[in-house]
Amino acid sequence: MKKNDQMKFATKVIHAGISPDIGTGAVMTPIFQTSTFVQDAPGKHKGFQYARTQNPTRDVLQKNLAALENGKYGICFGSGLAALDAILKMLSPGDEVISTNDLYGGSYRLMNQIFSKYGIKFHYVGMGDTKKIESLICDQTKMIWVETPTNPMLNIIDIKKVVNSVKRKDILVCIDNTFASPYLQNPLDLGADIVMHSATKYIGGHSDVIHGAVIVKDDTLAEKLYFIQNAAGAIPGPQDCFLILRGIKTLHLRMQRACENAKEIVEFLLKNKKVANVYYPGIKTHPNHKVAKTQMSDFGGMVSFDLKVNTKSAASKVLKKTAIFTLAESLGGVESLIGHPATMTHGSIPRKERLKVGLTDSLIRLSVGIEDIDDLKKDLAQALK
Repeated sequence: MKKNDQMKFATKVIHAGISPDIGTGAVMTPIFQTSTFVQDAPGKHKGFQYARTQNPTRDVLQKNLAALENGKYGICFGSGLAALDAILKMLSPGDEVISTNDLYGGSYRLMNQIFSKYGIKFHYVGMGDTKKIESLICDQTKMIWVETPTNPMLNIIDIKKVVNSVKRKDILVCIDNTFASPYLQNPLDLGADIVMHSATKYIGGHSDVIHGAVIVKDDTLAEKLYFIQNAAGAIPGPQDCFLILRGIKTLHLRMQRACENAKEIVEFLLKNKKVANVYYPGIKTHPNHKVAKTQMSDFGGMVSFDLKVNTKSAASKVLKKTAIFTLAESLGGVESLIGHPATMTHGSIPRKERLKVGLTDSLIRLSVGIEDIDDLKKDLAQALK
């Protein structure tokens, strides 16, 4: 077998970090549903002591995720927000974070309502122009938090430019890569220090598990994050890890189909008279389309649009009428989902702040799944009538 870094992506998802179980020969990684492990003598064991610290199922998943992001270490958590929580716990009172101003509502809530109480200051800024980042950097700046593509406006942030803006400074560049997945984008290759995923989404891919992951190359960063993982204990169970491992095996196939479908949905929406704006990095008029082409292998399965009648009630009428697009939170599953960010995923962000980034009352977000494209277009057509 080739080493992980020599494998192509479609081979990595199935084989990287994974071997048949030594004890039984099982091809699929077993679910080690145990809280503790026998020791021959105090401190003398087979590498596992207590399942909060280490679990064989989780270990395999962590190795696999590290390989997918071309990293060295994978650290898994009970959710994407638990992963972000662990990253922010590396900071100290007085530290400052510069974050993109268009980000997941849960991330904003965690930063603004939890960590800000402990003396950490957050600046929210549009990162399409990296000069805005540079103007906020000071001696207390310790972290840059980037979503790209952003949620829900599908803005693209130039990762290399962000990295270069903090070069030779003691500032961590952290990328939430959830919308792209490791199949479309590898931020560590572009110079980022930390990659985070809500693995609930595209990595798991079947809307049946909550999970989070962090991937790094640096030994010291990994040591800090493993310590927090164990000390704070926000870990995933072995069943959850098994489900994520299973989902990963078809990541490349699902992402290919989602990207294909999303492009056709975008073309359909651009021609629809009820639609005001369509947000998708694959559109040539997208402000950072060229950057997306450079740092992503395709443009993803997420699409947002707002209506010419810019009201919540107008959006609500569309949301209630879809039959195949399911009205629900989350994204990245095999099924197509439709949502209203202003009242759902981004409800914790004040309206004034939402409008600053273009998140209107009528904005609708689609997670385009892998169904037949003709059925998806028919569903949207009848809902938009």
